[in-house]
Amino acid sequence: MSMRTTPGVRLLPNAITVLAMCAGLSAIQFALNGQLTFAIGSVAVAAVLDGLDGRIARLLDATSKMGAELDSLADAMSFGVAPALTLYAWHMQDNRAGWVVSLIFAVCMVLRLARFNTLLDDAEQPPFTKEFFVGVPAPAAGLLALLPLALTAHFGYPGWWANQSVVMVWMVLIAALAVSRVPTLSLKTVKVPPKIVAPLLVGVALLAALVVVFPLISLAVAMVLYLLHVPYAVYRYQWLSRHPEAWDAAPRERRAIRRNTQRRLGIRPPLRRSVAGAARRVRLPRRPTGPGHPRRSWRRLELRRNRDDY
Repeated sequence: MSMRTTPGVRLLPNAITVLAMCAGLSAIQFALNGQLTFAIGSVAVAAVLDGLDGRIARLLDATSKMGAELDSLADAMSFGVAPALTLYAWHMQDNRAGWVVSLIFAVCMVLRLARFNTLLDDAEQPPFTKEFFVGVPAPAAGLLALLPLALTAHFGYPGWWANQSVVMVWMVLIAALAVSRVPTLSLKTVKVPPKIVAPLLVGVALLAALVVVFPLISLAVAMVLYLLHVPYAVYRYQWLSRHPEAWDAAPRERRAIRRNTQRRLGIRPPLRRSVAGAARRVRLPRRPTGPGHPRRSWRRLELRRNRDDY
């Protein structure tokens, strides 16, 4: 029996999706019991499993329409409902506005996933749009919403970031980024040059060590860095939309096109290279000559050596 028709192989990606949903929803129980670290870890595990199920399905040639629909429903539960209810159970049960904000966050996540599914079948999009997400992806949005909870669990006390008003405003901002049309980079299409493969692997090992030793603060720093990349993603999206010749170009060719464009616009002047060993001409400021003003010479200023010194 071939791998394509093996029932167990077709079941594996869907099983990973169900596990991701269960991990995400378990965060609510951990938050109710006051286990903040486990609540954040559950959503993080759901994000990792969500990144694996689709890749395993394509690797095993076990993709299906049911799997795609199940993945969207699991994402809505793990990164929409679970973070919203986790934050509500943690810090907003005594505030009616907190429940309204939780509903807004969950609804925005569902709308973001519904738009993502419709864009998959849109064949009129330019080729370069495959390198970007429209808005913040659902796993990133779910983890970003839990940033105040992660800071509280790491430092051991609720600081200003745990204020109810701050948490509610933060949830609304993340929900707005999720349903917005702000482009964000997609790691699925990132091409790594061969020269930086080894340093990148070292960086991955360092990141893994930091996650093991300082899991919560490492997650918080990663989320902040993710937010900081958004302006660069917007710039790159706008630049590619204005340069169709770079859509199908390799990364090195794109950099060459960008440099040529900047030089034509006069943003970056051409580099001036001096020939090795060439003498630089020095212009001395003019000075009045006379009995009280002795004349300065090149030899006296030691800017040119005598012929006898050669």
